[in-house]
Amino acid sequence: MCDTAVRLTEDGPLFAKNSDRDANESQILEWQARAEHEPGARLQCTWIEIDQVAHTSAVLVSRPFWMWGAEMGANEHGVVIGNEAVFTTEPNEGPGLTGMDLLRLALERSATAEEAVATIVGLLERHGQGGGCGHENRDFTYHNSFLVADPAGAIVLETAGRRWATEAVTGPARTISNLLTIEPFAAAHGDRVKTRVSAAARRRQCTTERATDSSTVGDLMTMLRDHGPGRSRPHYALLNGAMAAPCMHAGGVVANSQTTASWVADLRPGGRHWVTATAAPCTGLFKPVRVDEPLDLGPAPTDVADDSLWWRHEQLHRRAVRDPAALYPLFTLERESTELDWLHDPPSGPESFAEADRLLERWTASVAAHRADDTRPPWTRRYWRIRDERSGRA
Repeated sequence: MCDTAVRLTEDGPLFAKNSDRDANESQILEWQARAEHEPGARLQCTWIEIDQVAHTSAVLVSRPFWMWGAEMGANEHGVVIGNEAVFTTEPNEGPGLTGMDLLRLALERSATAEEAVATIVGLLERHGQGGGCGHENRDFTYHNSFLVADPAGAIVLETAGRRWATEAVTGPARTISNLLTIEPFAAAHGDRVKTRVSAAARRRQCTTERATDSSTVGDLMTMLRDHGPGRSRPHYALLNGAMAAPCMHAGGVVANSQTTASWVADLRPGGRHWVTATAAPCTGLFKPVRVDEPLDLGPAPTDVADDSLWWRHEQLHRRAVRDPAALYPLFTLERESTELDWLHDPPSGPESFAEADRLLERWTASVAAHRADDTRPPWTRRYWRIRDERSGRA
């Protein structure tokens, strides 16, 4: 489950996305350089192999550790894309390109938003979309929608099997979530039951209101941290945990998803990308990065707890979320102050990640030293106890 938003400004679009997936499904922030490929070359995607093209652009993507494709990303030409799972009445085919594969392929092969949409449509019609998309449950499949932007504007692309529909964004804001929204395509192909369980309509209402009222990168960061109207902390429903808000937290008995990475893109002249490279943006820190400035972020994470950045942040996240009222104030004021300073005068990528590491170490120690009860419901505590055991944290 995910949410993606774009806010059009006079100077260019602002873009934001939360990637929501299984709780232990870490994401890798990955730079790929532009490349030339031999005639006849083939490319192995997540589940199928396809023809490679002669030239691929430099990209920066955030991808689940076990996939070839990506949840969100940008390329050297200023194109950014986020995708959402959508549930439709069209049958799921066998192995094909996943929505994440289509997203990365479009970034590698396109120089504008319009070209990216055309690339996705062409690949979709040729190869179809399919194959397991879940980490815990590889039988979990879905179709996809996409929000594609470049410095000139944005386009929504929604799919159902090999069918598709597009809508040019006219502003001021447009958001997508885990439901079809382009009519009459949505009425013809949407699965109402699965869409309702995903709480997509409630999240989309929230992101639409937030994005419309936004005018800065910081505003969109705040949107991605939103726990719902009037709530400063996650609220867990028995059915689907805290899936009803953009800052998603797992912890239900039927359906679960956790924000595992967040991204804000400033497509105005001189703008940057801002990424957490960690889960739970309400506990994370947005750091500036560029497509043309690759960084060494240390070991790539998996689903086993280790010393990677993603899992080091989980030490803070999984402690603090037990009692947000008591533990979040130990670090959020300094986090917000740091981001405000960086937004005014952005440091280099290496400088920001080095400072973020120092802050993370201090915040984690502060939270660990503070005694607090776990205030979450029993079913949520049980869910996280099982995930900690599976990851080796327990």
